[in-house]
Amino acid sequence: MEKVVGIGGLFFRSKDPKALAVWYAEHLGVDEVPQSYEAECWNQEAGATVFAPFNQDSEYFGRPEQQWMVNFRVRDLDAMVGQLRGSGISVDVDGETYPNGRFARLYDPEGNPIELWEPA
Repeated sequence: MEKVVGIGGLFFRSKDPKALAVWYAEHLGVDEVPQSYEAECWNQEAGATVFAPFNQDSEYFGRPEQQWMVNFRVRDLDAMVGQLRGSGISVDVDGETYPNGRFARLYDPEGNPIELWEPA
């Protein structure tokens, strides 16, 4: 059976797409979409990707109307959290270390939840 080999993009609505793209590039290192087909887009490192639909009434994403959440893998959670907090961004670090690693939660300027994951 043929199967997909990865996620080719994450597309979502935004009140101010340009400003939000700049925020993700500035604070998380996710390059903005190139302006031409000759330019390269952001490349992620190979690694585990969890694809998990949640129950409609899940509170995990925050607001009930929130339909998605992105989880980014990081090499050093403490360093990333320090960098974000140094830029004035509030980050909540989960105090528990799980068998699959450590996690932190923040929100982008439009209130979308972002989970950071340092795999074990």
